[in-house]
Order: sequence, then C-alpha cells, then structure tokens
Amino acid sequence: MKRLCAVQFLLLFIPFAQAADVAAGKAKVASVCAACHGAEGVSVSDTIPNLAGQRAAYLETQLKALKDGSRKNPIMNAMAAQLAPDEIANVAAYFSSLPGAPPGGTKSAFLPNLAKTHVTFPENYRATFTRYHGMNFPARKEVRYFLANPVALQAARDGKPLPAGSMLLAEIYAAKADADGKPIVGDDNLFVPEKLTGYAVMQSGEGWGSGIPEMLRNENWNYAVFTVDKQHRPTVNQAECLACHKPLDKVSYTFTLKELTAAAARK
Repeated sequence: MKRLCAVQFLLLFIPFAQAADVAAGKAKVASVCAACHGAEGVSVSDTIPNLAGQRAAYLETQLKALKDGSRKNPIMNAMAAQLAPDEIANVAAYFSSLPGAPPGGTKSAFLPNLAKTHVTFPENYRATFTRYHGMNFPARKEVRYFLANPVALQAARDGKPLPAGSMLLAEIYAAKADADGKPIVGDDNLFVPEKLTGYAVMQSGEGWGSGIPEMLRNENWNYAVFTVDKQHRPTVNQAECLACHKPLDKVSYTFTLKELTAAAARK
C-alpha cells in the first residue's frame, strides 16, 4: 500500500469548499438586493454602490462584516444579518459574474412593488395628530418633531401593536445656527427650528406588505418622504426605509414606540 505524505494525509480531513451557486445568487438578488443595488448590479441611486463586476471575495468579506456588525451600516447590517453563509457566497458570486457597471451614471429602475408606496400626505394632520416626541440629528443639523394619528395613539395607550390605519409623521427642520455654524439649543434641549425642509411618514394599511420580499417586509407598513410642498420626493427608494426598520419587528417597526407609549399614557 502506498504511504501518504503528511500533507496528503492532512488534506484528507480538510473539507473542500462548495462552489457558489450563481443561479441561486441571482434569485436572491432579484428578490431583495435588486431593490437598491439593481438586478444587474447597477444601483438605483448615487448614494448606493454598483456591485456589478466586483470581486466575489471582496463582496463576501464585506457581507460577513456587515452580518457580524464589525462594519456598521444600519440598512446593510439588517439585510446581511438575514443571509446564511451560502447565500452570502452565492450573492457575491452572482454580482462578480456580471460585467462592470456601464459608464455615464446609468441607474437601475426600482422594483415596482418597492418603488410604489401607498402612503399619501395627511392633509390637516395638525388638527388631529398628537405630537409625542422631538429629536436632534446633529450630523444633519436637523431637529424632527414626531406626531401620531389617533389610531396609533390609541393602540399605544392600550399597550397593543400599532394596527393597520396607524400613521406616524416626522416634521423635519433645519436647525437655527449660531455665528460658528453650530445648532442653537432651546430650553427643551432640542435644536431651535429655523426652516421646514420636508416630512417623513410611515403608515400601515391592510395588505400593503403583499408583494414585498420577506427579507424587507415590515408587515403592512409603507414609507414615504415628502417635500415641503407635500409632494413625494422622487429620489427616495422605499426599500431603504424597509431595511432600516426591519429589525424593529418587536416594536411595531417603530423607532419611537417607547416615546409614543409614554405620551399616550399622559393623554
């Protein structure tokens, strides 16, 4: 019997890595990643990187770092956390198999069921909504005021998950600055608002989550950002909102449910 050298002997016990499945990667990209990075790896926005033609090893490394949290990105941390190791390899292999993104800033179209939102601006909201929280955003030099409609307020008062029909709205203001450009803080510890710059709205409606991939679905919540004149901001991709709120399934996908519940108890 032929004797094996030490290296050959050790190799018998080292499992060979299973080749990545490009077809499976393509399917996963089509169902989730395409919403932001495009089905062919050409992104939907200047703020989102193109992944077409990127090296598979690099993509795997970054997705693993996003999955374990060593690389911070609120949206991608939520997405990568849901990917199994083989799915990471498959997605990386698929994007790597594509030709590089074309020159000229070509952008991918949104997935129709993600680009479309059911949220419409709530006219005269100040007459019926309740302001329940305020928050500073130092990096943006903004202050935001959060308001809830009666449906959301009642559910919070009853200690129940926010049901269909709930709507939360954030008024977004540029902060007033001092001579050094630093936001001025008022007596309430919030930045002093100077100029309204837009609105962010989340609303839940029966069946609104249908058609949205499970990895992004926030039950029946939809999202929208509005301009000062109450028009949809066309550059906003709802998938980014869905991904950011996805980890909040225990609190009705809401960052401010604690503050809403406290305010409801005082009413």
